[in-house]
Amino acid sequence: MTDKVFFTGKTRTTSGPNGGARSSDGSFEIKLPEPHPTAEVLFAAAWSACYIGAIEISAAARKITLPNHPVVDAQIDLAHGDNGYFLRARLDVSVIGLDQEVVRELADAAHTICPYSKAVHGNIDVTTNVV
Repeated sequence: MTDKVFFTGKTRTTSGPNGGARSSDGSFEIKLPEPHPTAEVLFAAAWSACYIGAIEISAAARKITLPNHPVVDAQIDLAHGDNGYFLRARLDVSVIGLDQEVVRELADAAHTICPYSKAVHGNIDVTTNVV
């Protein structure tokens, strides 16, 4: 089977006091002055955006109509321990008007769909809460 690429995100990132990142199509630009705690914020935004799409795909596959758009509050911790630097994540998932058990089912299934969730699976501690 041949892989089908749906989208390619391309950015150029520079460092230093005038550092930043800009997408090749100009649709995204952000300043990244040193130090770079923004990397964790960008990761949280990218992962949660992808994860929301995965929740919606999961709902559609189960023929569940979402009464409201999913909301994900993502927190990415940059921490340091005995083995050096590492990441830890928390995703708080909400779909107003949908039973929390159903939201939990969709949230769990989304981790099997979302490429970001797949990429970090087994590599970082992830806590998923339904709120």
